[in-house]
Amino acid sequence: MPLNPYNLRAEDFFAQYQSLSFEQVHNDWVPQLDNKTGLALDVGAGSGRDALALAERGWDVVAVEPAAELRRLGELATAHRSIQWVDDSLPDLIQIRKLSYRFDLILVSAVWMHLPPTLRDRAFRILTELLGPSGLLVITLRHGPGDGEREFHEVSKAELDRLARQRAVMPVPVPEMPRTDQLNRADVWWETAVYRLPDDGTGALPTLRHIIVNDNKSSTYKLGLLRTLVRIADSAPGLVLKRTDDWVELPLGAVGLFWLMLYHPLVLRHRLRQAPGSGGYGFAAEDFYSLEKLTPLDFRVGLSLSADQAPVVLRAIRLAAANILKNPARFTTWPGSNRPIFEGGAARFTIRNEPVRLDRETLARFGQFRVPALLWDTLSRYACWVEPAIVNEWINLMGSWEVRYSTDSYHQALRWVEGRRDTSGVRKLVDQQLSRGQVECVWTARNLAKISYDIDHCFPWSRWNNNDLWNLLPATHRANAAKSEKLPSDSLLKQARPRIIEWWEQAIIGTDREPQFFSEAEAALPLLNDKRTVEGVFESMLQQRLRLKTNLQLAEWLGI
Repeated sequence: MPLNPYNLRAEDFFAQYQSLSFEQVHNDWVPQLDNKTGLALDVGAGSGRDALALAERGWDVVAVEPAAELRRLGELATAHRSIQWVDDSLPDLIQIRKLSYRFDLILVSAVWMHLPPTLRDRAFRILTELLGPSGLLVITLRHGPGDGEREFHEVSKAELDRLARQRAVMPVPVPEMPRTDQLNRADVWWETAVYRLPDDGTGALPTLRHIIVNDNKSSTYKLGLLRTLVRIADSAPGLVLKRTDDWVELPLGAVGLFWLMLYHPLVLRHRLRQAPGSGGYGFAAEDFYSLEKLTPLDFRVGLSLSADQAPVVLRAIRLAAANILKNPARFTTWPGSNRPIFEGGAARFTIRNEPVRLDRETLARFGQFRVPALLWDTLSRYACWVEPAIVNEWINLMGSWEVRYSTDSYHQALRWVEGRRDTSGVRKLVDQQLSRGQVECVWTARNLAKISYDIDHCFPWSRWNNNDLWNLLPATHRANAAKSEKLPSDSLLKQARPRIIEWWEQAIIGTDREPQFFSEAEAALPLLNDKRTVEGVFESMLQQRLRLKTNLQLAEWLGI
């Protein structure tokens, strides 16, 4: 859709949209909300009028607007509410799909007529794939002549009903009387189409349950692969290289690295069998056993390895990745078939005796690993359910081979290695900065030089284990205690923005910690991509905040 008119005349369109209220435009379908709240997507958000009205009703809103100038005005008008703005557009909604959200409401108002008919099938399919169970899709249709400036196409409710039948979404009755144009434009009239998704309809959860519980297993490898993917989807979604309609592509090295982090304590520390008998493991050769003197935290994503350590870790990753492709990826199949669920391929490269940072670029050198997109979204949204199910079956499997260990011993061995709260490194940074000057509490702006302070996990450790530099922030003891295990609200995080960015620039940017800061943020935060700026990290934090609130149903903290 040509965006020039919306950019060139952004203020005119902003004023036009703001001249009408949300109720004036949408009174025919609003009763369907029935005082419910949830996560809403406003596609073609324009001035932000509808997004703001939904936010004022208690909804969390992601507002999509591709016209930069109009989006800028909309962001300014809605900055005081929990609304995240994204530069994206139909039919692909590429950025939105990277977030792996399921929306309770998707509003496509005054947009469909701009979409060429050849793109509508794809657009409708993608919209329905973004709906959560019982989610509503609302599309308003403009009928009548164009304005000679923007591109318009004919639309019909019959076309939408046909697309809805193809996607198995149910029409929701709304008044069918044509609505007159609220701006009094001659020959222009409107109608509304509303559809509901009865359930998620993806089949991903039953597939996962089949693999975890029912699938034949001669080792723990299938469970290891699934848990590896859950950990990446939950804690490192930024590692995704590419997403299409059908697949999510990961660096094969990331899959190998997380695999090593899982099996390191099981095999090297606790000596627990991962297959019956006394044989070795395909992924464990000399380099893997050389890692015994390290902990998994010593080779996690974002860290820099010395010239001595790097070749050992990289060779261990390469062998693990090869074993994954040869065994669990090959033999984990769709229920009732011999067709593998996962795909992947290794790439050849030379491992040198030189320092290496374990970032996305390095991990991509090993090749690629592909996960079905619907399965990936399920792993992302339901990680808090899927991972315990994997761990439980893993314990049952190990217990069937060795009965001499207690269930507690198995649980301890299967704890994710970042499951230990660690703020010591950032506390040293605060002490260094206090010795040179002032450090402010990010939540209260109080000077920490004269009072006791804590290092706060911005996103609570108890619900999302993350010790990354960007997530550890200086705070007063009182603020940290009041925040406890809550998630900072959207408005509070935005208020703290200048202090958070100032802390990063003061203590991290321009130091030897800077590469680690950006590599960790790149892996953990959605939509950061190559935007290696503190502003880009903060904007991605806002998206991650909403992601955690939606997926984990966390309580919010409004400040003190």
